[in-house]
Amino acid sequence: MENGTPSRRARSTIARLLPILLITAAGVLVFVLGWDRYLSFEALSDNRERLLAWRDSHFIVFCLMFMLVYAVVIALSVPGGVWLTIAGGFVFGAAVSTALVVVAATAGACGIFLAARYAFSKPLRARMGPSIKRMEDGFRDNAFSYLLVLRLIPIFPFWLVNLVPAFLGVPLRTYAAGTFIGIVPGSFVYSLVGSGLGAVFDAGQKPDLNIIFQPQVLAPLIGLALLAMLPVAYKHLRRRRTVATNDAPFPPPKGDDE
Repeated sequence: MENGTPSRRARSTIARLLPILLITAAGVLVFVLGWDRYLSFEALSDNRERLLAWRDSHFIVFCLMFMLVYAVVIALSVPGGVWLTIAGGFVFGAAVSTALVVVAATAGACGIFLAARYAFSKPLRARMGPSIKRMEDGFRDNAFSYLLVLRLIPIFPFWLVNLVPAFLGVPLRTYAAGTFIGIVPGSFVYSLVGSGLGAVFDAGQKPDLNIIFQPQVLAPLIGLALLAMLPVAYKHLRRRRTVATNDAPFPPPKGDDE
């Protein structure tokens, strides 16, 4: 029996790591085969007429294919999601592209989130001990608000925000909702850029990907992020008030009816 224990542990470890290993292998394969070059402005410019023709002849199928490719790109953490969003805006228009991108990106993000949680959550919790529990409790109490802020303001890479919540015990429902809502503004901005790409092609220019950091765009996003943090601030103030009341030398006066 003892000889079989390490074998069972090895099989269990392989089974746990298999999803993330397959995702990693698929991501490496994308670069080895050079498929990542299709996620670029040059590829979009070279194939713009073909993309429009496919849209006109097979609209529903093309929408589904676009969403599938987008979800896979996000799940594999392959750079180029911005160009896919811009391509969606060029082909489908800003409104339709935003809807397709948000659904597909959320699905892809949930895929890598689940794979990372399944592969690393328990080993990480066992290795870090009580410290990871404190981090989990601090993040989980306001997970939705934190996720909204991280999704609204592009402070950290998208792939990093996909992974970290998986290690901190964030429920899938909260993660999916925070991702879905949080990426809507950014997706709309880049889809809007794509919708005007025809004029950019005609002028022989290239769109500015730093548009998200321009004050007229970034300021509203920061405003939304501050609104998302209001529940966190309210909980903090209420907790401080409760502590101050409990530490008061005299209890608060009771009403006449008491």
